[in-house]
Amino acid sequence: MDTLGPRIAQTLRRERERAGLALSELARRAGVSKATVSQLESGSGNPSVETLWAIATALEVPFSVFVEERRDGPQLIRAADRSGIRSAESPYEALLLAAGAPHARSDLYLLRAEPGEPRRSLPHSAGTTEHVVLVTGRALVGPADGAFTLDPGDYLRYPGDEPHVFEALEEGTSAVLVSEVR
Repeated sequence: MDTLGPRIAQTLRRERERAGLALSELARRAGVSKATVSQLESGSGNPSVETLWAIATALEVPFSVFVEERRDGPQLIRAADRSGIRSAESPYEALLLAAGAPHARSDLYLLRAEPGEPRRSLPHSAGTTEHVVLVTGRALVGPADGAFTLDPGDYLRYPGDEPHVFEALEEGTSAVLVSEVR
């Protein structure tokens, strides 16, 4: 994760300038402070998953543009060797496994969560659909107003452009998430 800060900083500046937004306007649209955006652009910030999602949504780009590391050839990611972006509000972590091609706009994540405060997500970009396969544990997943209890092997598809939730009901809960934007 040592290279994540500079990668986020470079990408954030590039995408903000591409969108023609001042720091203050991006901060307003994302609902975060101007100081937070400035720190992230300088590489000195340590963003939560909520902050990066809010900025990605405000810029109308996939979350993965901030954290992906493009490589040619085979890529092996060992779960024990890497950590993902942690939530500031709940015992939840998202590790980007693979970012889709720019025209495909789909990303693959490994989620890890523990019982406690649920991970509540604000709507992502219009047209976002999320697909979840629960791997271990039990979890309450899906639309904020009608989530489903999932057991290992269960699959759920739901609109990611509406408020949604992921709540671990057992220790060691993990899931695979595919987020796609049409």
